[in-house]
Amino acid sequence: METTEQLRQEIKQMMVENLMLQVTADEIGDEQPLFGPESLGLDSVDALQLVVALDKKFQLKISDPDTARQVLRSVNSMAEAVVQHQAGGSNGQSVSLAADAPPKVESPK
Repeated sequence: METTEQLRQEIKQMMVENLMLQVTADEIGDEQPLFGPESLGLDSVDALQLVVALDKKFQLKISDPDTARQVLRSVNSMAEAVVQHQAGGSNGQSVSLAADAPPKVESPK
């Protein structure tokens, strides 16, 4: 089992590789916003690529736009969602979030 710090580094590296960022993984802050003012400057295409990359790498399925907004806020929020998903332990689960709440993994209906 990898540590949360290792997971965050893995997510940052995945972002640099998949989004062809002009920064290194070490230059991305754990709580740095990914979208909006004073952020990493990602756009909607980057968001889609992150959703696909999280699914491929961690089998984390993000079920709707509201959930995506919560999960894709920062490296920490993505790491929390991955940890919650892995704790659920089975494929085919999706992540659901309440506003300002940690990610919650739900089984498909």
